[in-house]
Amino acid sequence: MMALSWLLVLLAITSTTISTNPGVTVRLTDKGLQYGKQLGIAALQKELQSVHIPDYSGSEHVSPIGKVTYSLTNMRLVNTGLPRSAVNLVPGTGVRLTIGDAFMNLHGDWRVKYLRIIKDSGSFDVNVNGLTISTTIAVKSDETGRPVVSNTNCVATVGSAKVKFHGGASWLYNLFSKFINKALCKALQEQICPLVDKTVAGLNPKLKTLNVLAKVDKYAEIEYSMVSSPAVSQSSIDLNLKGEFYNIGKHQEPPFTPAAFSLPSENNNMLYMALSAFTANSAAFVYNKAGVLSLYITDDMVPKSSPFRLDTKTFGVFIPQIAKQYPGLMMKMLVRAEKNPSVTFQPKNATLQATGTVTAYAIQHNGTLSPLFVLNLESSVSADVFVRGLSVAGHLTLNEMKLSLGTSYVGPFQVGSIDSALRTVLKIVVIPIVNVQLDKGYPLPALGKMNLVKPQIQIMKDYMLIGTDVDFTG
Repeated sequence: MMALSWLLVLLAITSTTISTNPGVTVRLTDKGLQYGKQLGIAALQKELQSVHIPDYSGSEHVSPIGKVTYSLTNMRLVNTGLPRSAVNLVPGTGVRLTIGDAFMNLHGDWRVKYLRIIKDSGSFDVNVNGLTISTTIAVKSDETGRPVVSNTNCVATVGSAKVKFHGGASWLYNLFSKFINKALCKALQEQICPLVDKTVAGLNPKLKTLNVLAKVDKYAEIEYSMVSSPAVSQSSIDLNLKGEFYNIGKHQEPPFTPAAFSLPSENNNMLYMALSAFTANSAAFVYNKAGVLSLYITDDMVPKSSPFRLDTKTFGVFIPQIAKQYPGLMMKMLVRAEKNPSVTFQPKNATLQATGTVTAYAIQHNGTLSPLFVLNLESSVSADVFVRGLSVAGHLTLNEMKLSLGTSYVGPFQVGSIDSALRTVLKIVVIPIVNVQLDKGYPLPALGKMNLVKPQIQIMKDYMLIGTDVDFTG
C-alpha cells in the first residue's frame, strides 16, 4: 500500500502559478514502479476478499417435475488470484493498471423444494474465470499541497462461472448452472470497480504523511512542495520539489534561485533523489540569518591532550605583545560568518567556502573581555556526505585557510605567525562542533514508514544524487 502511495505521490499535480527550477528532483524508475505494483496488487487482492454475494431464491418450472422452489445461500469467496497484472505510465497523464486472467473461487449452499413435499439440499463450488480489470488512477492536490487520488475509467468484466454441485439429482445442474453463470457474473461485475475505488481511496490517509514541510531543528524547516507538474515518460517519473530551507515561521526567499540541472539516465535503483547546491545554500542562508553561524571558543573546549592552550602565554609565543600586555590570562575567541557560506558540487567533490572573522579577547580577572585582534578568515572545507535512515548528513574536513589582519589592539604583527595556531583551533574545536550538528542529519522527502535500502551517493555537477531501493514496513 505504501509503495503504491509513493508512486502516486510522484504523479500528484500541484496547482502553481509560478514556474521555477526545483531544488530537489525525485525520480521513480520502472524498477520502483514494478515494486509499487506488487504491493498495490496485494492490497487490491485483499480488498477483493470482501466481495459479498447476496442470497438468491425463486422458482422455476422444470419439466416433467413442475414448479421447483430454490434458494442459494451463504455464498462466500474462498480464494482469489490476480496472476497477470501490469502498471504502465501514460506520458503526461498518470498510471494505468490492468489485470487479466484473474479468478475467484466461491462456496455456497443450495436448497430446493418440489412436488410440494420433496426437499433436497447440498453445497456447491463456483470457479469464476476470465476476470479482467482496467482502470486509471487520477491524482490531484488537496488544500495542503499534498496529493489526493481517485479511481477513474474503471472497467471490470467476468468471463464465466463454472459450478460444481455436491449432492442432489443431475437435473439440478440444468436449473442452477445457467442461473449462476448469469446472475453471479453480474453481481461480481457490479462490485469489483467499487472495491477498486475503495482500494485507491484507502491510499489518501497514507498520502497525507508526505513531509511537505519537514522540521529540522528549532531554527529551520525544509519545504518539499511541488513546483511543477511531474514529468511522466514511458519509463520514469520526475517529481520536482522546492527543496528549500526556511527559518521556522518566516519563509523569506534567499537572494539566489535554483539553477537548472538534469539527472543521468540511470535505472539500477527504484528511486533517485537529486539534491541541488541551491538546497544546501538555502540552508546556509537560513542559519546565517538566524544568527547561529557564530561560536565563542574558550580553553575548556580545547582537548586536554592538546599542547595548544587558549591563553596569552601560548599566543605570546607568536605575538610577544600579548604576553607583555596581558600576562597570565585566559583567552576567548569569537568565530563568526560575515556572509552566507557557499556550497558547490563538482563531480566527486562537495566543497564549502566560508568567509568570516576571528576576534580574540583576553579575559581579565574580573571577567572583562579585552580585544586583542580581529582577523579576516577565508576557509575551504570538503564535505563527506552520507545517508542515515531518512536523512542526509555530512562531515567536514578543512582544506585551506587564509588569514589577513583586520584590526590589531596590541600593535602590528605578522599574521602568518599565528596561522598554525588558528588552524589548530579550527581543526580541533570549530569543525568538530559543526560536524556534531551535521551528523544529526537533515530530513529527505519521505512517505509514511518508508525505508531506504542500500542508498548510495554520487556528487555530480551542481547536485548530489542518492540512488536507492525502497521498502515499506506498513
